[in-house]
Amino acid sequence: MRILSNGWNMTLAAVLLIAGTMPARAASEADFKAAYAAAEAAEKEASALHNQWTTTEATLAAAKKSASAGNFDAALAAAKEAEALAKASIFQATSEKERWKNAVIR
Repeated sequence: MRILSNGWNMTLAAVLLIAGTMPARAASEADFKAAYAAAEAAEKEASALHNQWTTTEATLAAAKKSASAGNFDAALAAAKEAEALAKASIFQATSEKERWKNAVIR
């Protein structure tokens, strides 16, 4: 396993920090649906890059489960986390697309 560069760690930390912020008011079903749609769109883009993370899928499932139980605060938080994970996987795929060549012994 390769240790990621500091830039990658900082970017991932920033994305996850932003995703973890909770709204000041109680989340509604509409808030959840909008966040879930954004997370699904990002996950679809990650899929097109052949770089889906299993943690994103699990987090999307947790969001849907919380929404089904009527807990829209937890559902919204999970949907935002899933979107951040999907965006991080997109970042990984695009940044490593050419960078891997530097690791090849010549």
